[in-house]
Amino acid sequence: MAVVERGADEAVAAGTSRPAAVSRVFTAIAGMDWLGKAAWTCLSVGLFAGIWELLWAVGWADPQLLPPPHIFLSNFGEQGKFFNTATRWQVGNSMEGPSAFESVMITVAATTMRVFVGLVLASVLAIGVGVAVRYWHVFDKLVLPTVTLLSPVSPIAWLPVAIFLFGIGNAPAIFMVVVALFFHMVLATIAQIDGVSHNLINVARTMGASKGQIYGRVIVPAILPGMLQVLRMNLFGAWMVVLVAESTGVGYGMGQVIMLARNTFNPSLVFFTIAVIGVLGFGFDWLLRLVQRRILYWLPDTQEKLRVL
Repeated sequence: MAVVERGADEAVAAGTSRPAAVSRVFTAIAGMDWLGKAAWTCLSVGLFAGIWELLWAVGWADPQLLPPPHIFLSNFGEQGKFFNTATRWQVGNSMEGPSAFESVMITVAATTMRVFVGLVLASVLAIGVGVAVRYWHVFDKLVLPTVTLLSPVSPIAWLPVAIFLFGIGNAPAIFMVVVALFFHMVLATIAQIDGVSHNLINVARTMGASKGQIYGRVIVPAILPGMLQVLRMNLFGAWMVVLVAESTGVGYGMGQVIMLARNTFNPSLVFFTIAVIGVLGFGFDWLLRLVQRRILYWLPDTQEKLRVL
């Protein structure tokens, strides 16, 4: 009888250990959420590229006008040499300049610098002006009508102004990014402030907080989630504006490469540059989302809530 009981106990233990082992495996897979997201991202991009390749294979896409990905991505060296648009590299006895990879990296770094400098300047100025508009009544009356008046103006309209003021170089491109984002971010900041719950403000007043303390400890932290979301959306706008500015000849950058491709009728270079810009935008958006989750760690994951609907 004792032997039977031990066997039964071992069978029960084995039966319970298998589900536990399976659950541990699924828990480990669930913990690797980033791996699943990366797989879905590759599948999404692969599906888009596959449809493009299929259209080329059946003859619906002209390879001279719409070259498929395997054409414009297969020859990195041939495409990368066109990124050497800065003649300042070709000095001295050697006229070779940087390699194709170095040209791409230098051009990408120059464009990225202009995007982030303009984005940071626009964000700091816009949030400061937006808070000041709601903090001082006189400032509201003097500034808000002008901001609203200039907000609908296209960034392209500011291009001659940027050249008149700063000439050629990094400054006009950064100025274009700041002007393109500033007015909309001011209005977004004001909208976020107006949306702060009055219960939070009333509680702060009840506890004896001054006007400055209410703004510094209640309103600004309350609008932080929304402003980080606005910052993410404006990141894409900054990329679009800086390409327009660079296409006018600020020196060198991704916009200059696209203009070179247009002038030489090089569709492969156009799509290669678009692919590089897309990868950069996707990567920086992922970094901003990661920073947002780190800073706003107390916010619930609304995406997971919507999936159960």
